Amino acid sequence: MSNQHKNRTAVDIYGQQYIIIGEESSRHINMVASLVDDKMREIGSKNPSLEVNKLAVLTALNAVNDYIKIKDQLERLQAELEREKG
Repeated sequence: MSNQHKNRTAVDIYGQQYIIIGEESSRHINMVASLVDDKMREIGSKNPSLEVNKLAVLTALNAVNDYIKIKDQLERLQAELEREKG
């Protein structure tokens, strides 16, 4: 991380407290933590016997899958805009 000001934000994810340190605002950190918590609870409700570490991995897989889909969509839209410009 750079020398920019770092925020310390306490969050609760799936019943566990974490202190997140980052350059993003506390509001942003809380929003991200809330989305992770929501996704873990969604997956956990469908698979109640999952251990927490496996639930966390499945949550990460879901998040990265969503990220890749959105990134691909963005790249397609950017390419389309470039074609329209040129």
